[in-house]
Amino acid sequence: MSGKPIIILGIESSCDETSASVTRNTNVLANLIASQKIHELYGGVVPELASRAHQKNIVPVVEEALKQAGIKKEEIDVIAFTRGPGLIGSLLVGSSFAKAMSLALNIPLIEVNHMQAHVLAHFIRKEDVRGHGENPKFPFLCLTVSGGHTQIVLAKDYLDMEVIGETVDDAAGEAFDKAAKILGLPYPGGPLIDQYAQEGNPNAFKFPEPKAEGLNFSFSGLKTAVLYFIRDKEKENKNFIQENMNDVCASIQHTIIKILLDKLIAASKQTKIKEIAIAGGVSANSGLRNALTETGKQLSWNTYIPPFEYCTDNAAMIAIAGYFKYLKGEFAEQSVAASARYTL
Repeated sequence: MSGKPIIILGIESSCDETSASVTRNTNVLANLIASQKIHELYGGVVPELASRAHQKNIVPVVEEALKQAGIKKEEIDVIAFTRGPGLIGSLLVGSSFAKAMSLALNIPLIEVNHMQAHVLAHFIRKEDVRGHGENPKFPFLCLTVSGGHTQIVLAKDYLDMEVIGETVDDAAGEAFDKAAKILGLPYPGGPLIDQYAQEGNPNAFKFPEPKAEGLNFSFSGLKTAVLYFIRDKEKENKNFIQENMNDVCASIQHTIIKILLDKLIAASKQTKIKEIAIAGGVSANSGLRNALTETGKQLSWNTYIPPFEYCTDNAAMIAIAGYFKYLKGEFAEQSVAASARYTL
């Protein structure tokens, strides 16, 4: 890239993690995330507590990101922030801070769609290394899976994306967390299911695969099936969960992954695209990563899996999305409002 490098401050505050990142073009200089442990007490994210924690964390997180990057505030060229989707209270903290800082520094502001940023996480590069692998080639399909969203995105270009399939009820990440709660595991339970599943038999128990039209997904029925399954088994044996935790987790995980990949395979056949990527928090799941790799080998796909640090919510992906919007001159007005249901 010729010309002066673009220094971008990215701010992410869509849910329960306050993150700030500093990038030079697509190279990450710093990427900090402040997690909120308070939600573990309630078994899920409490919106009011999340927004209060963002207010407490955002200034020190931004300051530390700039410090680690070795960048002064005066050197920032543009500020990119998550406009949505997400929790409105959390989004308001990040957007308000970004707008105020852009005014104070008299620099442009860029609003970013959180889900588009997850897809663009594949184009993040580290400043001190060549990168984490090849970039997906356009057009590509991206299975974007998180606690709040499950989508198949057709990426035609950096900023030209179309959702061709999505959940009609619950997200895959929510199915993982709710199943974990039923099993008595602490929040967030998705990573724990993945951990136990690695020692279990994925075919030990059979769970239904709810059907949805076309390339859409459905996970609500699976959650109900897990609830009834555990209830009935515990009537027979009160120690059922303790004695079968690994196998139950492996079977639940196997079912969720099969639902995801069956639709992804259908999308690939329908579009004739074999450039396949995953993104979002659930893309950190080892079972999904392994299954995608194996499926890719069988179907001659070129598969792309982001590094763990860029799977969950982070500001580096916001900054990278901001970079591509900067190149297009897509700047935001100070009147731009956070949107809980901001769609692609």
